[in-house]
Amino acid sequence: MIEIRNPADGSVVGSVPAAGEDEIDAALGLANETLPAWARTPAAERGALLHTAAERLRAQADELAKLNEAETGRPREEAREGVLAGAGTLDQYAELGPVHRGRSLLGDPGATDLMVPEPRGVVVALTPWNDPVAVACGLLGAALATGNTVVHKPSERAPHTGQLLGELLAGVLPGGVLQTVHGDGGVGAILAMRDDVDVLAHVGSTATGRSIAASAAATGAKTLLENGGNDPLVIDSDVDPVWAAGQAALGAFANSGQICVAVERIYVHEAVASEFLDALVKEAESRTLAPLVDRRHRDHVHAHVSDAVSRGARLLTGGAVPDGPGAHYPATVLAECASELRVMTEETFGPVAPVQVVPSFEHGLTEAAKGDYGLAATVLTASMANAQRAWRELPAGTVKVNNVFGGAPGGAAQPRGRSGNGYGYGPELLDELTQTKLVHVAPPG
Repeated sequence: MIEIRNPADGSVVGSVPAAGEDEIDAALGLANETLPAWARTPAAERGALLHTAAERLRAQADELAKLNEAETGRPREEAREGVLAGAGTLDQYAELGPVHRGRSLLGDPGATDLMVPEPRGVVVALTPWNDPVAVACGLLGAALATGNTVVHKPSERAPHTGQLLGELLAGVLPGGVLQTVHGDGGVGAILAMRDDVDVLAHVGSTATGRSIAASAAATGAKTLLENGGNDPLVIDSDVDPVWAAGQAALGAFANSGQICVAVERIYVHEAVASEFLDALVKEAESRTLAPLVDRRHRDHVHAHVSDAVSRGARLLTGGAVPDGPGAHYPATVLAECASELRVMTEETFGPVAPVQVVPSFEHGLTEAAKGDYGLAATVLTASMANAQRAWRELPAGTVKVNNVFGGAPGGAAQPRGRSGNGYGYGPELLDELTQTKLVHVAPPG
């Protein structure tokens, strides 16, 4: 049994039973059984059902947001925005599915040659707690739009939100096309090792992603992984340091730092460093943050901060575990952070802004390019030459210039290194969830 406590006050939210072997067998058996009929369903009909599912999400946005806040501490209005974003994503894939690209080839004029996308089969979707509706809707929407059946395991830290999401979507779909099972990493590991799964789609930690990849190597399942990040922010000498501090604070402290593409490490040019740090401390001290998802995660965040301070970093604000119930942690700013500290080399995933002062933009770019992760990076600069150099040289799937959370809708990127593989968003996600068949039709005789 999985018990969930409210991270704001420690009260019990509820509990859900973890799936056993029998439930997993039944879910995957039904997913494989219903696959042929769902794959044959016209794409426009699948899209119409996804549009209906999106409307159901909008109608239940308040209830989903309430559950999300209770389970993870995410402020209700932000959680509601995540639900609406998820509904929008379902609508997007409802429209993109019927027009998913195929190709006709110019062969013999008397024959027909086609490249046709087909569903891969049964998709296991393992989704996170930090944005449980929006992220899940991306994977589920794309998989269902292209004719796959899905077994979804939401994070054990947000199972009630995941359960209601599954009920709303499955309620408009044929039976067995989308099923929800619950459990911790052990249940996820069992799902990953099954031979009757065709795609393993995971958004979460790098350690879990690597375990899934190892299982897929044995079973032959395709993997689609968006894993940890250690995203850098590089600040040039020619930008307003107060504005830069606002950008840094937004990137590091939004959702209490629990965002996949949060700012995890900062490299600021020495010419603006003093004003930047003063302004960043003011930004941190002006913020009242929502709690972290639970005390176990807070222990992880605080361990990174304690390690940094014990090894020479200067604590400018925050960094103390508050008294009282729940899993609260303050916005924290660290200066004089050496490159080898854990806050600079690992994913902290909390409201921590570690800063290293650098003598030049080039030096900051070099430091930002180091490390095993490659999810996203941001550069603040007034120089077009530096901006161009940065986006070309930084080894990250997404590079943002002068906006830590900017970007047009429908964009898709492939993470680098330990951050995963494959497109996780946009029209390209449909390519990940289909396989191409080459067809040649010639007349007889």
